[in-house]
Amino acid sequence: QVQLVESGGGSVQSGGSLRLSCVAYGHTYSTNYMAWFRQAPGKEREGVAVIDSDSRTNYADSVKGRFTISLDNAKNTLYLQMNSLKPEDTAMYYCAATPHVSLYRLLLQASSYNYWGQGTQVTVSS
Repeated sequence: QVQLVESGGGSVQSGGSLRLSCVAYGHTYSTNYMAWFRQAPGKEREGVAVIDSDSRTNYADSVKGRFTISLDNAKNTLYLQMNSLKPEDTAMYYCAATPHVSLYRLLLQASSYNYWGQGTQVTVSS
């Protein structure tokens, strides 16, 4: 089992920055792929960014150039640096992990992930 605990959410104005953190506890060998998802009210959960155990990354088009995902293996901590935030980035952000993803195109699909954190709210005002 893996437990994921997020932190770092908050309220910022448009153009501002936030850094989210996610600490993994337990069987961290099951976290070969770690990702950030977000879900706004009334919308489906969408993949934002993913990083694998070889530090390869993939981003949703909507955040490319603004968000950076990174992993500190020594601390079992996943980060999401979010810059140039927009009101449309407002959502609950979730950390997720899984030992394996079968296809590249499934990297940012929520159904690929076994473990989830409780979420941290990000609100961006205009």
